[in-house]
Amino acid sequence: MVIQWIEGIFLTRPNRFVAEVQIDGKVERAHVPNTGRLQELLVPEAAIALTIHTDPKRKYRLSLRQVKYRGIWVSIDSQLPNRLVKEALETGRIFPDEKWLRIQSEASCGESRFDFALHGEKEIRWIEVKGVTLEREEWGYFPDAPTTRGTRHVRHLQRLVEAGEEAAVIFVIQNAWAKGITPNWEKDPAFAQAVLEANQTGVQFFAYCWEFEHDRSTFVGARPVKINENSNQ
Repeated sequence: MVIQWIEGIFLTRPNRFVAEVQIDGKVERAHVPNTGRLQELLVPEAAIALTIHTDPKRKYRLSLRQVKYRGIWVSIDSQLPNRLVKEALETGRIFPDEKWLRIQSEASCGESRFDFALHGEKEIRWIEVKGVTLEREEWGYFPDAPTTRGTRHVRHLQRLVEAGEEAAVIFVIQNAWAKGITPNWEKDPAFAQAVLEANQTGVQFFAYCWEFEHDRSTFVGARPVKINENSNQ
């Protein structure tokens, strides 16, 4: 159970799951709910926002949720994008002109489990969600480290479309400085190539941006997705 938000200072990241932080002058350890590198965000002395938990089974009472980056709060919570997309689907912020009978989370399909399946009377649209935190020159890139799982999912979505089904990837921009998103050809060319080929096959790619301030998230709207290797801004 989360009982409150608290601000602090980032110090170091001993491993991808743990950060050392300073709260009111005291050094503590906090869980990092994101396995990405986050090198441009988690820099020494960065202002951070954390949640305090009371569950006695948790190893750490703190979770690092947001980092202040160039004056704005950026969410690094890798579980938050799915919750944001589900709410946006239910409220019609995403795909407002489409009517689905049921929104299924964690939908199994063969060897994969996708984030959502949108069920119509006869059709299904398979949805995979990716959170974007990496920004350079006001443009977003995904991923910030190689993701074999992400590549595998995109390839599976491509096969589904080739078999006559519908599929899409939704990028959730968690860093509002990013005005759009491009696959990160430099960090993960395999993923970027999979996206390029899936797009040519008919898999759809969307990006939406949110702004954050601790427990408040604000839907900003759609952002462009540029897939070609030579696309930047």
